[in-house]
Amino acid sequence: MKDGETSTETVYLITSLAEERADPKRLLALNRGHWAIENRLHWVRDVTFDEDRSTVRTRQGPRLMASLRNLAISLLRLIGTANLAAKLRELAAKPHKILRLLGV
Repeated sequence: MKDGETSTETVYLITSLAEERADPKRLLALNRGHWAIENRLHWVRDVTFDEDRSTVRTRQGPRLMASLRNLAISLLRLIGTANLAAKLRELAAKPHKILRLLGV
């Protein structure tokens, strides 16, 4: 879209909210909140960790790996990492830094 142009999009949602609580502003906030989670966590796991191509598929393996990936993302965000992929490459090249980050 060019600068200054506007567009209109009609979106249909299904919700359990009562009609009086399901005003457009509230529905938009809920929808944006959902996508914020998707973009902040799941997209990072899919792209940075290439999770979709993981061959871990049996028993508790997939859940464990997802938990470990979430832990890594959370720890890196806690220390203020802006570029997770770059930080992961740095730590892969110098694994001793991981211990310092963990305070060990």
